[in-house]
Amino acid sequence: MNAHSSRSEYDVVVIGGGAAGLSAALVLGRARRSTLVIDAGEPRNAPAAHMQGYLGLDGTSPAELLATGREEIAAYGVDWTKGLVTAATPEPDEGFALDLADGRRVRARRLVVTTGLVDELPDVAGVAERWGRDVIHCPYCHGWEVRDRAFGVIAHPVMPAHQALMVSQWSPDVTLFLHTAPEPSAEDTARLAAAGVTVVTGEVAGIVAEDDRLTGVRMADGRVVPREVLFVGTRTVPRDGLLTALGAETHETPFGRFVTVDESGRTSVPGVWAAGNAVGAFEQVVNAASGGYRAAAMINGDLLMTDLDRRVAEGAGARGV
Repeated sequence: MNAHSSRSEYDVVVIGGGAAGLSAALVLGRARRSTLVIDAGEPRNAPAAHMQGYLGLDGTSPAELLATGREEIAAYGVDWTKGLVTAATPEPDEGFALDLADGRRVRARRLVVTTGLVDELPDVAGVAERWGRDVIHCPYCHGWEVRDRAFGVIAHPVMPAHQALMVSQWSPDVTLFLHTAPEPSAEDTARLAAAGVTVVTGEVAGIVAEDDRLTGVRMADGRVVPREVLFVGTRTVPRDGLLTALGAETHETPFGRFVTVDESGRTSVPGVWAAGNAVGAFEQVVNAASGGYRAAAMINGDLLMTDLDRRVAEGAGARGV
């Protein structure tokens, strides 16, 4: 924990120190709630040099955003620690006991889980090495920076045409590699033709790079299709082990199974909220920060009303004038 604090009990513990977690911690700190952020230090966007589309922060590096966020929450008395939560156990009356991998234990009345997700990349040689550079997945994150270049797209196994259709907004030169995906539907085939997308059948063996830049896509039959940028659809795996161990309800999406939350981020587990990519594959940084804010505001209100109702039950009357 922060060097100035040795406490082990908090109103709220935020598990995860990315945009969603730090945003929640900022709101809670300003609401005068004792708050701890436990950060495993594994942000999804770590490979990216910049983040885009965040009003006022467009082009800021993810590392800079997190460093600034940690400074801001410290100004409101929020504690931050590097660590991994291995277990969350409900307490008999209220709250949770959290065990950390290094042996520490802390307690919290409420939890915010913002542990994000892991992108599992296609098993294609060279993709992992160039991930976040000229092998990318999100046109809203990177499309402007690579606009009008020669795009390749490795088809997603569930929605083979979708990504190629989307990125055609940023370049007129798009090639869709079906790889192991099924043929697009008749409707999507017509859309691909209308967008001017070239479709290549056959499996992709790897990518070709020269002078530290992507220059082509190598097919299993030996062909090389010249390309400058490659979009890939990832398999998104949420880091939701703590949530599911607590019994949180989940739901299936085309991009994986995610924990179900309401509009404030409240899960089906009393006292537990979640935000960011832990609850959805398409939570951009700005969305994640917004989700953390909403969760924090709801938690503060929940704690306030819980405490007031307890005082009422204990016979504390309203002050007269």
